Amino acid sequence: MKTRPLNSQPPGFEEFQRQMQEFLRQNFKSGGPGFTPPPPPPSGASSSGHTPPPEPKTASAEDFKFEYRPREVKEHLDRFVIKQEEAKKVLGVALCDHYHHVQQALQGRGSHTYAKQNVLLLGPTGVGKTYLIRSIAELIGVPFVKADATKFSETGYVGGDAEDLVRDLLRQANNDVVRAQYGIIYIDEIDKITGSHTGQGRDVSGRGVQTNLLKLMEETEVPARAPNDIAGQIQAMMDITQRGKPAPATINTRHVLFVVSGAFGGLEEIVRRRLRESAIGFSPRYEKTLSDEQLLEQAATRDFIDYGFEPEFIGRLPVRVWCHPLEVDDLFEILKTSEGSIIRQYENSFAAYNIDVLFQDDGLRRIAEIASEEKTGARGLMTVCERVFRQLKFELPSTPVRQFSVTRELVDNPDAALRRLIAEQAEAERSVLSGLVAEFATRFEEQHGLKLNFAPAAVEWLVAESARTSRSVRDLCAVRFKDFQFGLRLIEQNTGRKEFDIDERVARKPEKTLSEWVVASYRGNPEAETPQSSIETPPDEPERTALA
Repeated sequence: MKTRPLNSQPPGFEEFQRQMQEFLRQNFKSGGPGFTPPPPPPSGASSSGHTPPPEPKTASAEDFKFEYRPREVKEHLDRFVIKQEEAKKVLGVALCDHYHHVQQALQGRGSHTYAKQNVLLLGPTGVGKTYLIRSIAELIGVPFVKADATKFSETGYVGGDAEDLVRDLLRQANNDVVRAQYGIIYIDEIDKITGSHTGQGRDVSGRGVQTNLLKLMEETEVPARAPNDIAGQIQAMMDITQRGKPAPATINTRHVLFVVSGAFGGLEEIVRRRLRESAIGFSPRYEKTLSDEQLLEQAATRDFIDYGFEPEFIGRLPVRVWCHPLEVDDLFEILKTSEGSIIRQYENSFAAYNIDVLFQDDGLRRIAEIASEEKTGARGLMTVCERVFRQLKFELPSTPVRQFSVTRELVDNPDAALRRLIAEQAEAERSVLSGLVAEFATRFEEQHGLKLNFAPAAVEWLVAESARTSRSVRDLCAVRFKDFQFGLRLIEQNTGRKEFDIDERVARKPEKTLSEWVVASYRGNPEAETPQSSIETPPDEPERTALA
């Protein structure tokens, strides 16, 4: 439940009722109108049958067992994140140091002079900053909370939401205060809470947010229950009635590790200006030879202050590392080798319709090339893939296509590739169905010693008639030519002929044509035919021959 601003008015009746129902629904799987929570246990709960819930388990050093070394943490990150070698090393060292400090503190050997290695990740959007932390979370045994700094700069912000991060740690730790006090908080888009760096003065609201976060990053006591959280107050009362004592009142943030990240657009100009000023009289062209990436790698505390951070705030982020932009080769490697590659998602999407998709290297590289032009890092891969596969995902599940390859040609022109896939599938189907007609002729010859030569036009007509009537080609042939062996055997007796050509006209009117052949064989002219006009049926008016 959201914390109310500290300067707001007490909630009205409707707001109180809403919060009460939400609390009851979360804790008792109910909470509708008229719901009555279970009564508190009276004194002597054991004799009346009420058993208080067990106390939360308190964390020990064994619970924080962490056997990874920095290099092993980096190897784990290598499975998911391409490039960013320095950032992986920094996070590996910071994580391992944090765990060792946790274990020593829980064993009573903690150092009072230990300084947290809070980490600041810089870099453009889509280079893997958030994904690095998300991948590290798989190795973490302490509570881990991720938040977005943008919610701290909303209109009307007073300062209560920042402490909610710590309360989230407590919830993640199942109300184990000891475990929560050694957790990790990750805040993304931290550059959004800076003051103005346009030279017009700092934003007061941004400075207030930094002040509140600064208290958490240094050391403060955070109430486990927000003062204005009605549900929290009710829960506190229930703790007293059920356990006989309230839950722990505060959480100390001294040992909570903070990792923050941001794109910091425009910081390179601040660094360039500082280098230009410091180079006066020495080498005024020095800063002009540096790329934006090289400039950001040289960002100093003064530059962050000019950007809009309070000196005390940026001072609490001593470990800073720059995440490099992703080039085409990097994006290609992400698609091809990363365990979190977006192509796995598309493979699964098509597999749900029993469609197998094979990504060729030239297709992956073309996706990477187009994504690089988006200038949004790895996020551009999703944009490009969605554009490329949108029609394929919509059309192919309703077609017989069951496999296709992603090539450079498909990426460049997915609509043409879709039409080609459907046409190729139709041709493949026609080939299979034509084979069934040939199979019928072979079996007819084996059973009756009479050979049927189906002309291509006859095969095409039978395949089309099969699709029109939703009847298999094999069954269609068996029904349309079911009496042929009797008539053809009479022709064989009269003329000695054993081989017969089946053209489209015969396929359309098999019974009538066979009758004419038999009559002609008795007249001594087995190849005689009636006039064409009396046999053929216009293509747009197919014969309605009974197939029973």
